[in-house]
Amino acid sequence: MFKTLINIFRIPELRNKVLFTLFMLMIYRVGYHVPIPGVDQSSMKAMADRQRNGEESSATDRLANYVSLFSGGNLSQSTIFGLGIMPYISSSIIFQLLTTVMPSLEKLQKEGETGRKKIQEWTRYTTVPLCIIQAIMWISYMHAAPNGSLVMPKFRSGTAGFEFWVMGVFSLTAGCVFLMWLGEQIDEYGLGNGISLIILAGIVARMPNAVIMIREEMKLGADTPNSMNVGKILFLCASFVFVVFGSILITQAQRRIPIQQAKHTRGRRIYGGQKQYLPLRVNHGGVMPIIFAQSLMLFPSMGIGWVRGHFPQSRTLGFINDEFTRGSYIYILLEVVMIYFFAYFWTTVQFQPKEMATQLRDYGSFIPGLRPGKRTADYLEKVMMRITYVGGAFLCIIAVVPNAVSAWLGVNPQVTQFLGGTGLLIVVSVALDMVQRIEANLLMRNYSGFLGSGPGNKGKRIKGRQY
Repeated sequence: MFKTLINIFRIPELRNKVLFTLFMLMIYRVGYHVPIPGVDQSSMKAMADRQRNGEESSATDRLANYVSLFSGGNLSQSTIFGLGIMPYISSSIIFQLLTTVMPSLEKLQKEGETGRKKIQEWTRYTTVPLCIIQAIMWISYMHAAPNGSLVMPKFRSGTAGFEFWVMGVFSLTAGCVFLMWLGEQIDEYGLGNGISLIILAGIVARMPNAVIMIREEMKLGADTPNSMNVGKILFLCASFVFVVFGSILITQAQRRIPIQQAKHTRGRRIYGGQKQYLPLRVNHGGVMPIIFAQSLMLFPSMGIGWVRGHFPQSRTLGFINDEFTRGSYIYILLEVVMIYFFAYFWTTVQFQPKEMATQLRDYGSFIPGLRPGKRTADYLEKVMMRITYVGGAFLCIIAVVPNAVSAWLGVNPQVTQFLGGTGLLIVVSVALDMVQRIEANLLMRNYSGFLGSGPGNKGKRIKGRQY
């Protein structure tokens, strides 16, 4: 591996791409810590301490903490990059869904590079109003936080209060647009997907805080509920390695459908007839089902908590509120159901068996034993529904593991979140994509890749895993 890293810096073009990417990420990390003027930092620090100790005051705090996990932002400190790239991601998802239901957008996407650039341009324009809406919602929350306003007293009313509103909305919107531009610069001049790398940097930056929490909990007495001992640490390390291994396996897992090319006779020669494979990903939805499920599960707890605040003596509302708390039985059961629902929903939206069957027929290819057309499309849909069940089961395990370990061992949720969930899948997916891009550049210049630098690994490459 060290030899491969040295080879990366021997190639000028690849070295410049890597250094440019690192420089852009450094700029992002600097802006990550620049606060919005007018925010009361002492109140922000108190709220961050409550979250660190697992004492989140409301479901809104949990929502802000969860969104900042996979958006690359930091609403808990109200920095200029507080929104992260969440508005851009939301805009991209909206246009992906609209492309499947609007014939005009679907036709535009099929036009090639020109159509995709036009859709991307509309995505950028839609990002700005989404930024403004989310910025207004967050500033409104800072003014009316449950444990006291998070804004300095002189900016809470009057002309100064209006100026704070304008400055806060402008800062959050400009920060998100700048991050969007930063990601596009990495796409064009750097290495890897810029948006994904920004999210990766935000997730990985949380790991030192988790290590610090473990060290602080080790200093506590053995009688305290959150104390940490050697057994718990070894179990957490082993669980982390096992879950990462499983994430890599399921991310690379494929169901390969054999495809036969038709033979063509031209003159005295016969062309075609080769056997190939059509790879179908087991986890076709990626991380999106978990994002949708966990995001929607936060809103019932917010609504129930608000209603319970008006009726504090109601035992029924108290029971429902407890059951919708993260880690409870009903919460986990509903989360599993929603993950399965969104896994199939996202696969149905993204996977088009009829279009794939038509393309196979147009290229003169077919699946042995099946006629081109409807029968091929039905077979592909049937196989995809089966493997989606396996992919959904894995996503459910990944989503439940952090809550189960936190409840079982009494470990802080901010530590166990690295054992699964959205953050881990994003880190694994982006890291694998980065390794594959670097390996492709090395092999193109006759250098060995990450798996070809050791004894007995010559010629090996990172490939999809057969399921």
